[in-house]
Amino acid sequence: MFDNLSNLIEKIQLGEDSTIEFKRELPRRDALADEIAAFANVRGGVLLIGVDDHGEIVGLNPRSLNDAEGTVVEICRDSIEPQVSIFTEKLRLEGKVLLKIDVPRSLFVHKSPGGYLTRQGSSKRVMPTDQLARLLQSRSQARIISFDEQVVPNTTRDTLRKDHYQRFIREGATENEVEDLLQKRRLLVKDGPVFRASVAGLLMCHDRPDDYLYNSFIQAVFYRGKTMDANYQIDAKDFRGPLDRQVMDAYKFVERYNQVSARKDIGRTEQPQYSMRAVFEALVNAVVHRDYSRTASKIRLFMFADRLELSSPGALANTLTVERLRYGQATRNELLARLLSEITVEDNVGRQVARRYFLERRGEGVGIILDESTALSGKAPVYEQIDETLHLTIFAAKSLQSEQPL
Repeated sequence: MFDNLSNLIEKIQLGEDSTIEFKRELPRRDALADEIAAFANVRGGVLLIGVDDHGEIVGLNPRSLNDAEGTVVEICRDSIEPQVSIFTEKLRLEGKVLLKIDVPRSLFVHKSPGGYLTRQGSSKRVMPTDQLARLLQSRSQARIISFDEQVVPNTTRDTLRKDHYQRFIREGATENEVEDLLQKRRLLVKDGPVFRASVAGLLMCHDRPDDYLYNSFIQAVFYRGKTMDANYQIDAKDFRGPLDRQVMDAYKFVERYNQVSARKDIGRTEQPQYSMRAVFEALVNAVVHRDYSRTASKIRLFMFADRLELSSPGALANTLTVERLRYGQATRNELLARLLSEITVEDNVGRQVARRYFLERRGEGVGIILDESTALSGKAPVYEQIDETLHLTIFAAKSLQSEQPL
């Protein structure tokens, strides 16, 4: 960052902000660790050692420069968890020596002596709990915390329904073996002296997960027109239950309103508005990758006369971007992904979507959504990251009847 010296000088003249911090001399260890971690936890930034708070270049003793650089590297390794990768550079500006510490945006969330810190303007502060949970989720830092393996408050062992959890337990297991397997599969997790349902356990093994995790269901609405207008609302449903049931109910909702046009020339040609295989992939992706720590939002499925829109709460995980969705993989909820990859799709739907399991982890889902939908409608689906929501629009194919010559 600010690799061009003229850009760096301009930044010094403008003063500190969210991307740059000045230090007259090397701070004490804990303070420097906090500054570096706060940058890494947001968008990255630059620490300039040898510049005072007013932007005056005071410089460092050249003889201590190597020791200062070594101390910074040591702090990143020993005082920040997990350790931060940085880039250091020795500079000479206005005849004085500076140490530039370039801190890139990290793939992880880092804890320093001051806690989990974030950069806000030209200062740092402790992250609120909800912001920390969302950041941990978005960067998929399972080594520190994985939200789908966390305890759900107010649940008990009996919250998990046998008819749902037995799908993940080997046949013939004794009662004691069942309890052991529920814990090993992380469907049950220890919370002090008792065991409670994990987030994934609740989402896969309870009839009403949203009783505990607010908004953990799919809301579907069908409009006859092209706008969100109550006067043209034909049907609306909330699909609750285990995630696989939610996917199937939403799939059948789309199937019900997926109009099929036909044309008679030589034989009969039929064409649906949407590829149901693409719809299935989109729904599975929505439930497995959504951010369940964001309880203010739900998955929303809207069908219009000319398009289908699907919104899932949560920013893209890690450094994945909308442009790289086809080629990249980043699983926010690893436990949920494993569980869904073990559940078979009912036969008639499985044949339509060319799937045996709800999730087959080959990274083909987005490609199927893009390719099959484009082939039908002639318009590529559009992925958009809107605030902390991933939004997908699939365009409907035109009626074959409208293409017939008069």
